[in-house]
Amino acid sequence: MTIFSSLAASAAAAAPTRLDPVELFLDADIVVQLVMAGLILASIWVWMIIVSFSLRIGGMERKARGYEEDFFETSDHEAVLGKRTQKEVASARVAAKGMREWKMSTQSSSVDRDAARQRIGAAMESQVAFEADELAARLNFLATTGSVAPFVGLFGTVWGIMNSFFQIGAQESSSLAVVAPGISEALFATAIGLFAAIPAVIAYNRFSNRVNRFEARLQRFADRFHSGLSRELDKV
Repeated sequence: MTIFSSLAASAAAAAPTRLDPVELFLDADIVVQLVMAGLILASIWVWMIIVSFSLRIGGMERKARGYEEDFFETSDHEAVLGKRTQKEVASARVAAKGMREWKMSTQSSSVDRDAARQRIGAAMESQVAFEADELAARLNFLATTGSVAPFVGLFGTVWGIMNSFFQIGAQESSSLAVVAPGISEALFATAIGLFAAIPAVIAYNRFSNRVNRFEARLQRFADRFHSGLSRELDKV
């Protein structure tokens, strides 16, 4: 009885008490390994985008807010444009487009005020759309990962289950010891797919909302500046 008890205790001690992700990856089929590796790389890239985009849009919002406060506190808009680097502030680029079009429209002796207003407004709206599109372009990978990663993980799942059925036929046994490794690999691939997709979807929705808010802020700035330039046109 003592010998049997010792053997049972040894077997229990040798049995794994928790899942080992590294061991699951190393023991998986080469196809499942490729699926897992691709999803892990996608997940790393997703988190890099999340961190970098958070820092970038936060900095752009702070710079735009400070620039707009300085811009409307003075009547000398060209002086404010000269103080800030246009490459750093989106609002400055929008204002520069409007100012450039205003100068070009008022160079001639006879000024068509209505046409000038339309050109100035179109120039600034075009720059606002460009700023938003350039900012949102960084989110494409998040959207792609959020929609594709679960299906890639599902492909690994299907392959792992197929491998389990193959092992049943090869060993002529349907015991749990035969099918468990393949099923574990399959489910682990699905888990990695969800691990990559869920943060990507959450980040994409949140960042899309922030891009829309930033675009609306730039549009309000452009409308306010356009109103000021329209008043100046009345004096020409």
